[in-house]
Amino acid sequence: MILILAAITVVLFAVSVLLGSYTVTIPDFFRILGGADIPGATFIVMENKLPRAVIAVLIGVAFGLAGTIFQTMLRNPLASPDIIGISYGASASAVAAMVLFGAAGVAVSLSALIGALAVAGAIYFLSRRGSVAGYRLILVGIGFAAVMHAMVSFLLTRTDIRTASDAMVWLNGSLNSSNWDRATILVLALLLLIPAAAVLSRGLRGLELGDDMAASLGLRVEPSRLGLITVGVALAAVATAAAGPVAFVAFLAGPIARRLVKGAVSLTAAGLVGAVIVLAADFVAANMIPGVSLPVGVVTGVLGAPFLLWLLVTANRSGQGG
Repeated sequence: MILILAAITVVLFAVSVLLGSYTVTIPDFFRILGGADIPGATFIVMENKLPRAVIAVLIGVAFGLAGTIFQTMLRNPLASPDIIGISYGASASAVAAMVLFGAAGVAVSLSALIGALAVAGAIYFLSRRGSVAGYRLILVGIGFAAVMHAMVSFLLTRTDIRTASDAMVWLNGSLNSSNWDRATILVLALLLLIPAAAVLSRGLRGLELGDDMAASLGLRVEPSRLGLITVGVALAAVATAAAGPVAFVAFLAGPIARRLVKGAVSLTAAGLVGAVIVLAADFVAANMIPGVSLPVGVVTGVLGAPFLLWLLVTANRSGQGG
């Protein structure tokens, strides 16, 4: 299944680069990669389509890993960064930077990164009572999400229409500003974070069994949880900083991957599913309406919202929804 997901990712990557509003033939694509200057095509491929597709893969992998880490560690499918407040922290910080300081570009991304890390730290420490309980962290996170959402709404009502419009595009998650600088930063971040997630994956499997069982297996529960939270938050933060809070990718990738690999926890599968979701959603967003490139988060939101409702309904039917 991992190989199939990898193949689908490669196919969607090729579709994103070669097809769409401006099509490029395969021979021309390889000529461009080899340094050929084809009028019009070289610029569109190298400065638009290729960095956009690369960033789509990278943020998809990052969101997929982050969502799976939180959902598995807290043993709750609702425990993804875009539900428990981390993405909202990034959003509030980024919008504040835009509205209050006129920030743009890298400054907005840096503000989002700082906001996500700050809110995640606050959620972690407020949910501690000796140790971090999953349900407590989720409830605290949802509370923070509500506060951050209210802050964003307030800021948008206090600014001019142009700034509010720019902020709304960012808040919906968009790849329209993709460039090689952002792709490079993402690559460097993931080169650190993916190996860290792989090293901590043993602890993730232990925590999925519950704290007592994990401790009986020799796992240092709280240090392992803190390490996983740190890596998960960092993955979500760098992805959000690069493209905005692309809705529901972190939420969807883990459960889909788990079904594909027959219930097993697979960070590799989750990362690839995340990449597939973002690549497919971005191609639809960029080509659904001729001449209009929608934010990718609009499409992922359409995909994710029904799944969230289904999850809540089935939880209530099984007696888990309260």
